Amino acid sequence: MAVAYSAGADSTALLLAAHRRWSGRVVALHVHHGLQAAADGFESHAHRFCARHGIVLQVIRVQAAHGPGESPEAAAREKRYITLAGMAKSVGADFVLLGQHADDQAETVLLALSRGSGLPGLAGMPERFERHGVLFGRPLLAVTSAELRCWLQASGHSFVDDPTNTDVRYTRNRIRAVLMPAWDACFPGFRPMLARSARHAAQAQTLLDDLARLDLAHTGEPPTVGALQTLSRERQSNAIRHWLRHSHGVAASAAQLDELLDQVADCRTRGHRIHLKVSSGFVVRSGDRLSYTPPI
Repeated sequence: MAVAYSAGADSTALLLAAHRRWSGRVVALHVHHGLQAAADGFESHAHRFCARHGIVLQVIRVQAAHGPGESPEAAAREKRYITLAGMAKSVGADFVLLGQHADDQAETVLLALSRGSGLPGLAGMPERFERHGVLFGRPLLAVTSAELRCWLQASGHSFVDDPTNTDVRYTRNRIRAVLMPAWDACFPGFRPMLARSARHAAQAQTLLDDLARLDLAHTGEPPTVGALQTLSRERQSNAIRHWLRHSHGVAASAAQLDELLDQVADCRTRGHRIHLKVSSGFVVRSGDRLSYTPPI
């Protein structure tokens, strides 16, 4: 069992809980992102803490700087998952535990609402998922940040605070600092309610995925234009979203998908051309089928 250990409060509580439950079988994985001066201090604390508690620690340094037009948060997150998956494989861990908690889940749902996200976004963070060939789990999604910190402080365990968590230039930090307290003032104890809504959205998305698989069995993968046209516009949208997400790892915006559905509806002749930008590539017509062309 591996624990993604940043040395912050959440991952510290998770690491200690895992160590108590599976003593001698837990490895702490610390990723040094190289994004801030405090990162060296985080690593030093991680070494001291794990040595004090007899926990094996693996550390790796990465450069998680974002590229042009790329979200700094998204770039760092993806680099972190890739790195954690590689570290887990190298130490023979079957599972990597992550320290996201109830506040993180509430922030995720509020962020999705503010962006007009569909069901995948409103479903929040899954408790269990696979990425880069490794299983990840979030066992603390029902526990609040305050509960974790109170437990650590009452037990006398030390942790570090990331100074960037108070930087309101980042959207999540603004939600945490401004929106969450206001929401809590209006609706005390709202976090479990948002979590419940996220579970409902996840269940609904599971049903839509089942329907998409049935429809794609009819249209083929990649889908044929003629078979798509026999479906309702809503089922076409659902099937195409599923195909793009699961076959190519991309998501069309609402505007892109509407335009694509219009082009599919207008496609009545063999020579009718479809060529539409989706994400960083293009959905095109190849013979009687749609296909996705990734960027070169």
